[in-house]
Amino acid sequence: MKIFGVDIGGSGIKGAPVDLDRGDLAQERLKVLTPHPATPDGVADGVKEVVDHFGWTGPVGLTFPGVVTGGSTIRTAANVDKSWIDTDARALFSERLGGLPVTVVNDADAAGVAEMAFGAGRDRSGTVILLTFGTGIGSALFADGVLVPNTELGHLELHGHDAEKRASSKAKEDGELTWEHWARRVTKYLAHVEMLFSPELFIIGGGVSRKSEKFLHLIEGVKAEIVPAQLQNNAGIVGAAMRAAKGN
Repeated sequence: MKIFGVDIGGSGIKGAPVDLDRGDLAQERLKVLTPHPATPDGVADGVKEVVDHFGWTGPVGLTFPGVVTGGSTIRTAANVDKSWIDTDARALFSERLGGLPVTVVNDADAAGVAEMAFGAGRDRSGTVILLTFGTGIGSALFADGVLVPNTELGHLELHGHDAEKRASSKAKEDGELTWEHWARRVTKYLAHVEMLFSPELFIIGGGVSRKSEKFLHLIEGVKAEIVPAQLQNNAGIVGAAMRAAKGN
């Protein structure tokens, strides 16, 4: 079974048809740049470009980098334009895609769902937390395989700042931090999350999961097991398609 998945991020919009039997992309993904400012209309145009590229005419699952309630309404917009708040995203994207059925889910939740089904969280019980390090820090919290949606743990306060302002991939790039320096910040963040939730497993996703050998060994003093996401930066696309297949 194939469903189209789109992952909307602060820097890029990427998508592809997904083979849900394998939990992998059925074709090479297409990525376009997220417009700046990342307004609803601008992002919807980017999504349309990605979907039209494949000539897709079926259901589409989309991730969004913020809180999504009721599978449609956007409640936060930390890394996109504030005009997204209270937008009916499902109606917007469906209209722009010519009436195709659309499902919208938080981006980190989508990545987490994919990793729990096909990746590093497969067959894992207890408390599992996936964290995506990119423009911000997304989070997906699972208790015995059940998702607690819209946790947004990247906005926990760390040394007087939103944690993602200190420990995201963008913070590393903007501050021109070495891997060692950035890993120290990530360690402090993980220790804070661990204090609050005591997970058995942290899954590290986002673009940095492709470079896990550069920093995971530098994280010390965290009791939970820490592993890179197996689906890496495709997890959001796969998870969005999984949610679209369920219709929620």
